[in-house]
Amino acid sequence: MPDPSAKSQTLLCFDYGTKNIGVAIGQTLTHSARALTQLKARDGIPNWDEISKLLKEWQPHLVLVGLPLNMDGSDSELCPRARKFANRLHGRFGVQTQMVDERLSSFEAKGEHLAQGGSRHYKSDPVDAIAARIILQDWLNGQPQENG
Repeated sequence: MPDPSAKSQTLLCFDYGTKNIGVAIGQTLTHSARALTQLKARDGIPNWDEISKLLKEWQPHLVLVGLPLNMDGSDSELCPRARKFANRLHGRFGVQTQMVDERLSSFEAKGEHLAQGGSRHYKSDPVDAIAARIILQDWLNGQPQENG
């Protein structure tokens, strides 16, 4: 059972992409995460006002950004852009950021979406938000859980 005196920390996670950026919210007390929203991006550039609103609303202690590594662990061509996005989050808003391996999260999110009756037309579906939740939940699962 979680320790009620343990301080719960709010986490925000971004699944960075050039067209869409998935967003998930989570917290450390229950080690739980949920898909929040999907933001549009133009060639990888988000609407920073939308991100500002999310950060003000949720006030995360830590912001995670998915790092799209290749299956062999090497950097994909999108890795530098994801790191730049994380650096801009830190620079613009002063939030602590951490890069997180996101291998197979989009594949898993599409499978989960289809299993829940979603369509194969992912452009209008929140697959990136699901992927952000998967990235965040995987990160939480790797953290020690407080016992009371």
